[in-house]
Amino acid sequence: MRKHVVNIWLAASLLALGYFVQTRITLTIPAALQDTITISLGVLFEALPFVFLGITLSVFVQTYVRQGSLIKVLPKNKFLRRSILSISGSALPVCECGNVPLSRGLMAKGLQSQDVIVFLLAAPIINPITITTTIQAFPGGYMTPLRIVGALFVANAVGWVLSSHKSTELVTKEFRSYCEDSSHHTVRRSLSLLEHVQNFSHRFAEESTILMPALLGGSLVAGVIQTVIPRTILTSFANEPVVAILSMIILAFIVSICANVDAFFALSLSGIFPQSALLAFLVFGPMIDIKMLALMRTTFTTRTLVIVSTLVFLFTFLFSLGAHYVI
Repeated sequence: MRKHVVNIWLAASLLALGYFVQTRITLTIPAALQDTITISLGVLFEALPFVFLGITLSVFVQTYVRQGSLIKVLPKNKFLRRSILSISGSALPVCECGNVPLSRGLMAKGLQSQDVIVFLLAAPIINPITITTTIQAFPGGYMTPLRIVGALFVANAVGWVLSSHKSTELVTKEFRSYCEDSSHHTVRRSLSLLEHVQNFSHRFAEESTILMPALLGGSLVAGVIQTVIPRTILTSFANEPVVAILSMIILAFIVSICANVDAFFALSLSGIFPQSALLAFLVFGPMIDIKMLALMRTTFTTRTLVIVSTLVFLFTFLFSLGAHYVI
């Protein structure tokens, strides 16, 4: 327990230090470093509330849901099961970062890794906040329905390809051990309120200790890359559809912006890029970006992340290119 407290205290100290550097000594550090700090903190603060919400949901699932009970309520048919999981994000106002800890909780309670990956990819786009902001940014057009269809298509296509893999080979040895340990943590209802709070807070601290370093590191890397690579390089390839779609996929990976607000970022580029390229940005970004990969690495093997990222890239590109002739 002391280790968890120290790690959380260290993370909080880093956040406070970063805020102080950003607001108090902007004139004493190079502009490039200031930009890196500002962008990194922006990515971090944007994701942090949803990560904590996701951890809370994850701990609740791990603590109070009985082992195997989730499997019983879902269809045995793989296609139907993945389809339900891909639309279940509509009930959760959680962005992509918050879905990582929730996905860990679902797998800890017996769901297959490839099925949970479908949820993990689709949920950030299907959630009600993302749908609402997309409608507000692109009212009266095809962008919102195409984004939803694209999310469901890409997520389920990735799940279909991964269905030939064993669930255990997709995750790390550390997470398999974590799942074995979690299977013994379902809490008896007869515990006192204090015991419930202590158990919940311990699990929350344990999960935060695992995920916070990844979030901090991913935010920093995103800030560094955005500072080093000017966006003008990508916007210079906006004329040809194929190149424009590829450029926006790369931009989505770099900027690592939250799915709940990324539609307004895409809107700011609507006069530069075609609609199909903006669609690629809105589908790919919530599924795969720098901070997302850093968080997913706490659970999935590097090989799994390479496969998933490649598949998401290919299916997003094909879907967006096809949509180019529709919108």
